[in-house]
Formats: sequence, C-alpha cells, structure tokens
Amino acid sequence: MIQEALNWINNLFWGWILVYALLGLGLWFSIKFRFVQFRYIPEMVRVLFDKRAISAEGKKGTSPFQAFAISTASRVGTGNLAGVAAAIATGGPGAVFWMWIVAMVGGASSFIESTLAQIYKVPEKNQYRGGPAYYMEKGLNNRKLGIAFAVAITFTYGLVFSAVQSNTIRLAFENSFDVNRLLMGSLLVVFSALIIFGGLKRIAQVTQYIIPFMAIFYIILAVYVLINNFSAIPDMFGQIFQGAFGLREVAGGTFGGMILIGVKRGLFSNEAGMGSAPNAAATSEVTHPVKQGLIQTLGVFTDTILICSATAVIILFSGSYLENPGADGIVITQMAFESQLGTWASIFIAIAILLFAFSSIIGNYYYGETNIEFIKASSRNIFIYRLAVLGMVMFGALAKFDIVWSLADLSMGVMILINLYAITRLAPVAFTAMKDYARQRKEGKDPVFYQDHLPGVKGMEYWRRDQDIASHEEQKRMGE
Repeated sequence: MIQEALNWINNLFWGWILVYALLGLGLWFSIKFRFVQFRYIPEMVRVLFDKRAISAEGKKGTSPFQAFAISTASRVGTGNLAGVAAAIATGGPGAVFWMWIVAMVGGASSFIESTLAQIYKVPEKNQYRGGPAYYMEKGLNNRKLGIAFAVAITFTYGLVFSAVQSNTIRLAFENSFDVNRLLMGSLLVVFSALIIFGGLKRIAQVTQYIIPFMAIFYIILAVYVLINNFSAIPDMFGQIFQGAFGLREVAGGTFGGMILIGVKRGLFSNEAGMGSAPNAAATSEVTHPVKQGLIQTLGVFTDTILICSATAVIILFSGSYLENPGADGIVITQMAFESQLGTWASIFIAIAILLFAFSSIIGNYYYGETNIEFIKASSRNIFIYRLAVLGMVMFGALAKFDIVWSLADLSMGVMILINLYAITRLAPVAFTAMKDYARQRKEGKDPVFYQDHLPGVKGMEYWRRDQDIASHEEQKRMGE
C-alpha cells in the first residue's frame, strides 16, 4: 500500500507538475536572459580554464575546472548509460530528441542557480560553501525554506542516489564478470571512505581526473561507431525526429508519454534546475559569479548533448532495445556496445559505469555534506553522515530498494519545487549580474565583481572590496 501511494504521488509530481514547471520556467528564463546558454558558449570554454582567481595566500576554493568536474561527476553516471537506454526502450527513439530539448532549455535554469550560488557563497576556512539552501536564507531571508531544501537534497543525493549508483555498478559487474555482491559492495565502501574522509580537496582532485578521461574516451567510441555506420546516420536521425513528432505516436496515444519519459530522463541526467549542481558551483574561486554560471551551463550540455547522445547513438545503431525488451537499462547499453565493438566493449561499459557511477557517489556525498553544514556545522554530524553514506553504498550493492527509490523521487520532487520557487524569485539578481558581466566584457575587460555591483541586494557575505584575501585586481595581476 505504501508503494502504491508513493507511485501515485510521484506520477502526479513527475507526470504533470515537475516536468511542465521545469520546461516552462526554463523557456521563460531562456527568453528573459536572451538565450544566454547559446550566446555564451565560446565564453564558457574560455572561463573553464580561468587561472586568475587565486588569492595571495594560495587558492582558497576549488578551481573553476574542479568545480565543473565535481558537478559533472554527480551528473554523469547511471542516467547517462542506464537511463538513456531505459528512455529509448520505454519511449522509443523520439525520447532522445526531448532529452536534447530539456538540456537546451534547462541550460538557462542552470545558469541562474549556479550564478546565485556564487553570489551568496560563504567563505569557510580554506574553502567556500553555498548552494540553494544558502541563497534561500541569504537572498530570500528564509532559513526554514533553506533547511527544508537541505534535508531533501541530503536524503536524495547524499544517501539514496549513492545506493542507486552502487546498485548500477553491481548490475554491470554481475553481467560482465559475475562478481559477488558482497565483494563488490565492500570494495566500493573502502574506496569511497578513502575519498570522502579526505575532504573537498581530495574529492576535487579525484573527479577532475576521472571524469574528463572517461568522458573523452566514451565519446571517441561513439564517434568510431558513427564512422562505421556512416551510411545509416540519416536513418538514425530520421528515427529520432520521426519518433519525436511522428503520427504513429500520436495515433497510438504514446506521444505525451514519450515526451514525459524523454524529459524526465534528461532531467535526471543533467539536473538542470534541480538545485544540485549549485552546491559544487559555490566552491569555485572565480573573479565574477557569472563565470561559474556559464561553466555549469556547459556541464549540462556536456552531460546530455555529448555523453547521453553517445549512448543513444550506439543503442539505436545496435537495436538492442528492441532485441531485449524488459532488460535492465545498463544491460541494454552493454549489449549495444558489444554488438558494435565486440565482446570487450561489454567489459568496458562495466568499467565505465564503475568510474562514472563511483564519481557520482563522490559528488553526491559532497552535496549532502555542504547542506548538513548549512543546517548545523558539527564534525560529529558530518562523521555520522559519512558512515550513513557508506552504509547506503553497501545497501545499494546488495539489495533491491523500490520503496527507497520511490521516496527519493518524492524528496527530489520537493527539492526541485523549492529550488524553482527560489530561483524564480531571485532571477533579477542573476540578471543584473549577467548585465554587469556583459558590460565589462564589452569594454574588453576580464570581469571582476564586488558587492556594490548589485546595489540594494543584501545577504552577500563574500565579494567585499575589503575581503581578507587578495583583491580581484591583485588576482588579475597574478594571473597575468
């Protein structure tokens, strides 16, 4: 009965409220910000490797690239390999088109939430903390709303999604190597503990190496498959666009369901507007908040347009989703790679999902940590949370957890609605910051930011001209 009730609530949440709210607000933000997610693509690449934001005492936060890696580590995982396969198997090739749409529209939402995370970030010892809970408290002056969000994201990302990722790793390794569940879970717990007890710096160091290497190699394989199937490319795109707008889906009554599946899977993968990535965005040392907004928008495109599309290409060429109805998403992906690249490819996918999903566990852990710190800074609470994360990693490797996953869907829905409300209220702040950035770029400057660039906006603890760390002008000189 509990499972049925949760399913009913989640169907209402995801089938109607959340999908339309995310798409509708994403489109409105895109228009309001004059499609910043497309106009500034070259700028996104430029600021990704910005080295100017270094204090006189050494780097305080993470680099822009490390913050990008942490957020991408959380995005890239089950959704990219297993989720895409499940979307195609359930909604057909047309679901891929709607995954692209939600990434393109959601880029604007991601820009706003990550820019706000930088504006309202809080300096703490040798790092920064921030995210939706922080901009709700400081920007909206509503700490209770921030606590509600912090609880939802800690449960969803920090605990349950860690179990989801370890479960996917276990399924992939069972399919390829027949690995014992307990052994797989124990190994994941040990390696997770080594990293999460090392703190944010170690998380950043690990993710900045794992994610780029695996993502590039994964995309190279997809390009190789495209070249080998060059003559079939028009037919593949025909399947996608015909499925997205085809009369068959309309006549069969599956058109709306196919859109919802594509949108939901796309959102699960790229997290645009969910309020997760801003927690990583706030950690970065940049000279202007908009820089991190642009970098996180690039992360949305990297996740969906590149990595999800790479998975979709190989699955569509192989037809594995038609040959294996009812198979688990990750198994469909493994079979697709094997049919296109040989038996070794199934093993590669097991290793890829290990690295992608393991990096997601690390990224998800940090989201929970920074929100626990928001509720109440306590080394005891963090220690207990770390043990709980490790316990959920083991649980995910050993068990099925339909009820827990349903609870995660529900808490994620609550989290998204709270965040959408906040970024809608605070969008004018991000818009003014974007105008300030655009003005400085037009003047030929590398933009810098101070609190007085947003007159009348309260709640900023950082960005003072008299900040203890080196001023932004000094940072620019050091970068030059």
